[in-house]
Amino acid sequence: MDAKPEDVGLSSERLARVNAWAQRLIDDGKLAGITTMVARHGMLAHFNMCGMADIKRETRMAPDTIFRFYSMTKPLTSTAIMMLYEEGRFQLDDPITRFLPCFKNMRVAVGGMRGKLETVPAERDITFRDLLSHTSGLTYGFMEATPVDAQYRERGVDFQTSDKTLAEVVEIAADVPLIAQPGAEWNYSIATDVLGHLVAVISGKPFDQFLRERVTGPLGMVDTEFHVPADKISRFAANYTSTPDGRLMLIDDPEKSIFGKQRKICSGGGGLVSTATDYMRFCRMMLNKGELDGIRLLGRKTVELMTSNHLRGDMAEMGQPRFSESSYYGIGFGLGFSIMLDPAKAQILGTPGEYAWGGAASTAFWIDPAEDMAVIMLTQLMPSSTYPIRRELRVLTYQAIVD
Repeated sequence: MDAKPEDVGLSSERLARVNAWAQRLIDDGKLAGITTMVARHGMLAHFNMCGMADIKRETRMAPDTIFRFYSMTKPLTSTAIMMLYEEGRFQLDDPITRFLPCFKNMRVAVGGMRGKLETVPAERDITFRDLLSHTSGLTYGFMEATPVDAQYRERGVDFQTSDKTLAEVVEIAADVPLIAQPGAEWNYSIATDVLGHLVAVISGKPFDQFLRERVTGPLGMVDTEFHVPADKISRFAANYTSTPDGRLMLIDDPEKSIFGKQRKICSGGGGLVSTATDYMRFCRMMLNKGELDGIRLLGRKTVELMTSNHLRGDMAEMGQPRFSESSYYGIGFGLGFSIMLDPAKAQILGTPGEYAWGGAASTAFWIDPAEDMAVIMLTQLMPSSTYPIRRELRVLTYQAIVD
């Protein structure tokens, strides 16, 4: 711990409610283990590990436990592409067809009957901003909501499990219709995986190499990779789901996990494993407007642009009133992050301008520039909608501010 909570305007007594909440989740059998971290004014004021990283092996949560970060990969990929933007390689309103001609002449699904999909031409090309803000018209196969995502599943558009290369899966995705006109709706999607491929195409380096050399390496994120090396497997947490009767069931054993080996594909949308201390270094860099310990990844104005709302209103107005366990009234989206617009409308404690995201295994982080605070929550439970733990922790951390 860098500081006592009181040194940074937090109450030790009130912050202790986080530990009690975490212990209840473990005692009630809802989670195997959970790690929480709160930094304010550049100092770590809370770092609590509770429960087990791996029940079967009786491995306790530790400061260096490695987690599947899934969609918390997206902000790092967004940072990588914005570093290339800062080099003048493209403009946000440029069509991605400049670099990926496979996305020319896209079609948009408008309905259909008896298995036949009706489509119309896309009114314009997908832009970089569309990808960064999830308004591209792309989707995810796991949504299981439209005939388009059914085609994703049939054709293997899955950046988590594919044995193809990043370029090959992107090419397949470009051959499937969009679910909305570019710019028209907010739809969570493979857009950030496409951005990862664009990083590779524009930089001339494999995506994972670029991320290591330009982002995670300079930040000192020593345990952040697209796989867990053999000598670190003992630190890798197990992943669980909740059975209908509320018991924990193992769904990914650390020693048998797909994350235990290097693959041809590196998912910019959800492929990274990392630790609490590593990811806090990324959060601190963002909170410092692009710089950490003398290393500058992004300019201040770039961070301000990334953490501004790029939607017409909030996400509910853009067709997404709810996602995972969260309401998206009063929440916008920037270039890689959700953006708090109106806490009263969102019905949750927070600050306008605070930005955040989470991962499929119930991980989450948020960064509040006004309060100069960053919070990380890590566990391994799928799906992330199982319990409202993200919202609960928001209340528990914000209520501890006393200055």
